[in-house]
Amino acid sequence: MQVLPAIPDDIPELVVLINSAYRGEASRKGWTTEADLITGEIRTDESDLEMQINQPGALMFKCTNENKEITGCVYLKIKDEKLYLGLLTVLPEKQGLGIGKILLRFAEKHARQNQCRYIQMYVIDLRFELIEWYEKHGYSTTGKIKPFPSEAGFGKPTRPLALVELEKRLS
Repeated sequence: MQVLPAIPDDIPELVVLINSAYRGEASRKGWTTEADLITGEIRTDESDLEMQINQPGALMFKCTNENKEITGCVYLKIKDEKLYLGLLTVLPEKQGLGIGKILLRFAEKHARQNQCRYIQMYVIDLRFELIEWYEKHGYSTTGKIKPFPSEAGFGKPTRPLALVELEKRLS
């Protein structure tokens, strides 16, 4: 496995990867699915992903296998002394093989190399197993909760949702 910066030509493949891991029937093959929480098949599209990647301080990294196929990705954005981590994604059929841990360790290394003191992320409050997974890796809930964005444009919640902030202090 190799973690590399994503390039603009990767965006179509990254969109397929992200949507397959979080939405629709394909996502049910893995444990990161949001299919029962949010309607629709799409979590992101090419223009949304391109907009995120083009924000100041933002980068997308891809994890590739020996055949150069993208098996995972992570979105990182540096602001001040914090690194925002988002879209940590692994192909549903490859989940549980350590790719997520590789990407998480890579993000932490990237944060340290850029003098970030914290890594911050938001997780849907009903994703208990995902919050627990991050806690096993040293992340803690901060007590901050944001409303789930109703204007997101990529599906509607099937029940009330909120976003829980998680954070890890780096030494």
